[in-house]
Amino acid sequence: MKIRQEIPADQGTVRQITEDAFATAEHSSGTEGAIIDALRDTGSLTLSLVAEIDGQVVGHIAFSPVTVAGNDVGWFGLGPVAIRPDLQGQGIGGNLIRKGLTQLRAQGARGCVVLGSPGYYTRFGFAQDASLVFEGVPPEYFMSQVFCGKAPAGAVVYQPAFYSA
Repeated sequence: MKIRQEIPADQGTVRQITEDAFATAEHSSGTEGAIIDALRDTGSLTLSLVAEIDGQVVGHIAFSPVTVAGNDVGWFGLGPVAIRPDLQGQGIGGNLIRKGLTQLRAQGARGCVVLGSPGYYTRFGFAQDASLVFEGVPPEYFMSQVFCGKAPAGAVVYQPAFYSA
């Protein structure tokens, strides 16, 4: 498996993989593919990685800036992350997450948040922090990871694409 930066030729495949991966997800809004497109279109897709097997894109992960208490504090949101349904459960998503977090740190990010299953994301160093809040979801599903400095405090807001797609 090879993990690399997304290139323009990957966009259609990324959209299809994302739609397929979230088609039966219990908490999916059905807009995850449109969110990635909107992040890309607005220049808010800070880090976009794909996983390839035998030259075929089989997975994708996106990272975009978030604000905390209305401020840009150098933090990012992980997601969506999608793996082709027939290849889920084989470690592809974990490899994308680890590579993405490593690249974010190298780019000077101060931290990252994720909305998802604590049973999955805690293995990558994410933990619930009561000082960071994402309205409308149970707090145990909203987690963070500090890369440097102290964690900021306040309400986290993702890019507009997450609310309008």
